[in-house]
Amino acid sequence: MAVDTLGLILVVWVHAAALSDSFAGQFIPAHLKKYFKNIRKVWADCGYRGYLEEWFYRFKPKRELEITKRPRGKFVIQARRWVVERTFGWFERSRRLSKDYGQLARSSEAYVYICMIRIMLRRLK
Repeated sequence: MAVDTLGLILVVWVHAAALSDSFAGQFIPAHLKKYFKNIRKVWADCGYRGYLEEWFYRFKPKRELEITKRPRGKFVIQARRWVVERTFGWFERSRRLSKDYGQLARSSEAYVYICMIRIMLRRLK
């Protein structure tokens, strides 16, 4: 999932559990490129090292990728990670997203978008 600095969803891509996050993470920037061309900086969790770093630096020379690193042995709030975690917290209020009931990845992805639409509509009131 890619979110903006407010925690609103830009792109969601649901994949099978058999794919590693670092491998599947390379598909998110490809989807971002299609709709959001002005993104200059991307923050990613340390679980996305490897494939994502290689893919990003090979195809995105004008954009900056920052992988957050966790210090060993102690709990420290990581820069910008709380934005995505807050978005996941919003989804936990939705019964449909508390557990994945969908059989298809597309249906799970659609429920994430529906939940985010509901959150944004509530903010308009």
